[in-house]
Amino acid sequence: MSESESERPETSAAQDEPSIDNLRAQVATLQRTLQETSEAGNARVVQAELKNAALQAGMVDLDGLKLLDTAKVKLNEQGEIEGATELMRELKGQKPWLFGGASSSSRANPPPAHPPRAKAATEMSPEEYRAARAEMLRRR
Repeated sequence: MSESESERPETSAAQDEPSIDNLRAQVATLQRTLQETSEAGNARVVQAELKNAALQAGMVDLDGLKLLDTAKVKLNEQGEIEGATELMRELKGQKPWLFGGASSSSRANPPPAHPPRAKAATEMSPEEYRAARAEMLRRR
């Protein structure tokens, strides 16, 4: 065996070492990216669940969620948050103006019990009949 043939395996082994280091660096980068993505996804789930809890608690303006300390809220194995109800109860006690209360002084009129119906021709005065007939002929 010549000297050049015996050096080849050592050279290929030397070439493999940098690629192993490169692969290890890539794995480390991918693991960091996976961890960051997982944390960002969990944060979005927490925000969505907090919005849901806020709406159920009667929050008028969801900008009030920015005032919350989300460190008290934890995501469980099922993807649900624990402590959201208590957090909303605390916020409602501290800042009640963020939540709408039940009001009995509504200005809105209730809808009519029966929809309005058209007046029959036999129930109209002669002037009303002429006006209704003229309106009907105009629509044609």
